[in-house]
Amino acid sequence: MVISWYGHSCFKIQSGEIVVFTDPFSKEIGLTPPRSQAHIVTISHNHFDHNNVEAISGNPLIINGPGEYETKGVNIRGIFSYHDDKLGKERGTNTIYVIEIEGIKICHLGDLGQKKLTDEQLEQIDEVDILMVPVGGEATLDAEEAVEIINQIEPRLVIPMHYKIPGLNLKFAGVEAFLKEMGITKPEIVDRLTLKKKDLPQDGAKIVVMKN
Repeated sequence: MVISWYGHSCFKIQSGEIVVFTDPFSKEIGLTPPRSQAHIVTISHNHFDHNNVEAISGNPLIINGPGEYETKGVNIRGIFSYHDDKLGKERGTNTIYVIEIEGIKICHLGDLGQKKLTDEQLEQIDEVDILMVPVGGEATLDAEEAVEIINQIEPRLVIPMHYKIPGLNLKFAGVEAFLKEMGITKPEIVDRLTLKKKDLPQDGAKIVVMKN
């Protein structure tokens, strides 16, 4: 499996010929949108910085809400959540996705705004290998809140997302506050993540910062 990050909440997950994209964004955010073919695209919520499905070619299956999905050997579970901590009154709803591919479970939190997951949500998420978590605050979790969610889910590997990077014209904090909160001074920084299930850490949650 190879994971690449395009910035914001947009990842490309590739297993052999199978390609999954999460939350493709539009150029209005200041970054270059992904241009690629895919078999599956997941959309956490219908905001312009997360739902630019037109950027992805290849007639993919578009998944944009809670439910159980399966195609081409990929199992996906969409889990209802809120984009804010006021039951959706400020920013509406959000879908958390658990994507199982090559026996590895990836959880993409989208623009989760809840400061705490419910027991029901945690039960649906279940055991997770890789967690993609927003950390930049403002419209979603900040550094401290992200750490609380990580402690609830207890993944093996954490990839921070949805934070300030060069070119992005949205107002977020950088990844530094999150790393400080996690007690990390020298993070592992990678261009892309290539791994198999046997490569996953066995003890604690490893943090990997990705370049876009």
